[in-house]
Amino acid sequence: MQKINNKGFYKELFDFAIPIGLQNLLIALIGASDALMLGRLTQDAVSAVSLANQIAFIMSLFVAAVVGGGGALIAQYWGKGDRTTVKNLFCTLIKWSLGVSLVFFILAMFMPEWLMRIYTPDTALIKIGASYLRIVSVSYLFTAVTQCYYLIMKLERKASKSVVISVVMLVVDVVIDFFLIYGIGGAPKLGANGSAYSTVAVELAALIWVIAESCRGESIRPNIQGFKWFSRDITKDILKIAFPMLGSSLAWGVGFSMHSLIMGHLGSDATAAASITSVAQELVTCICKGISAGAGIMVGKLLGQSIFDEAKEYGRRFCRISFITGMIHMVLLCILGPIVAKYFVLSETAKQYLIIMLIFSGLYVFSYSINTVIVCGVFPAGGDARYDAISVFFASWCFALPLALLGTFVFNLPVIVIYILMCSDEIVKLPFLYPRYKKYLWLNNLTRESK
Repeated sequence: MQKINNKGFYKELFDFAIPIGLQNLLIALIGASDALMLGRLTQDAVSAVSLANQIAFIMSLFVAAVVGGGGALIAQYWGKGDRTTVKNLFCTLIKWSLGVSLVFFILAMFMPEWLMRIYTPDTALIKIGASYLRIVSVSYLFTAVTQCYYLIMKLERKASKSVVISVVMLVVDVVIDFFLIYGIGGAPKLGANGSAYSTVAVELAALIWVIAESCRGESIRPNIQGFKWFSRDITKDILKIAFPMLGSSLAWGVGFSMHSLIMGHLGSDATAAASITSVAQELVTCICKGISAGAGIMVGKLLGQSIFDEAKEYGRRFCRISFITGMIHMVLLCILGPIVAKYFVLSETAKQYLIIMLIFSGLYVFSYSINTVIVCGVFPAGGDARYDAISVFFASWCFALPLALLGTFVFNLPVIVIYILMCSDEIVKLPFLYPRYKKYLWLNNLTRESK
């Protein structure tokens, strides 16, 4: 094996990780700005919107499985230089993602009250959340397709353009929120619904922008032939990766969504504190998400060329980087947490909950960072997507969630104890991660010869 050039490795990683991480940060900031403005309005508004957004969150898990499963193959075919198959796979991902989003659009548009009752019995929160869902559901159709375009932009080393798009969308979202939530400058005062209208406008603008970018130069772009294309063998290859990723995403995501359900049944104070803590976590974990995406692309490109020794060395480096990233996230949360907590209008009980939740979250984000880079980045790059589903099933559904549910509905444990039990799943996974990594089940070339 040729010695890896450190400068080249880190330059490539930064080319992927920094733009992707910044994009994730900007997306998180959009959510944070919505929460901040609503949090200055009423505690019920931020709680209701947080619960309502669990529907978009669950939809994103399905879309992420589609884009992730197809993306692992696309990265390898890209490394192989097969642009025709890349384009055909891109069109396939758009069709599948749009189909997923259509289902969630119908549910949120026509059955919003039913969806809100899953998370809370509070009639005030149900009313606010249902109205918000009817409006914001339209944005689901735009978001799903945009994610497919972002994937191609990353592969084409145009991730920096996606950052520019996210920056502009953040500014637009904040401006529209400011006018519509509070009714500034003669605009109607719409409260939570103003945030929904803002989301629809921003997601539509982002979709138009990424489509326009794909029409420039030699970019991969969809066409009629690509939408008609079908390969039974390659579809099976996608599903072999996508189904385990979907299983792991749903196991983790529905479990994470159960956090909102549990907090929703513990009252508005617990819901508001947990929602704000979640915003802080999203803001600080953007680095590991960028590194994870970069790891998947970098390792996948090597595996697509059957350069296994170098791919193994890349995996080893990402293990070390994931640990350092986790430490950085802990420090960032310690700095960001008090700042986030300061600007929300909360009851004294909710403030007390929030402080303790933020303290515990330091250990949570450390564990989450390591799991995200290795399990969601390195492993799926070579087709080992099954482990994530297995680890999430046991850590969340066989340990953390049963304890939290029993603590809530049977033993009536204190809110903070229940919160710690809920968030212990990422910590429980850590001891089992490295032994799985050392089996090197992720060192596989998944590409097929073009016919």
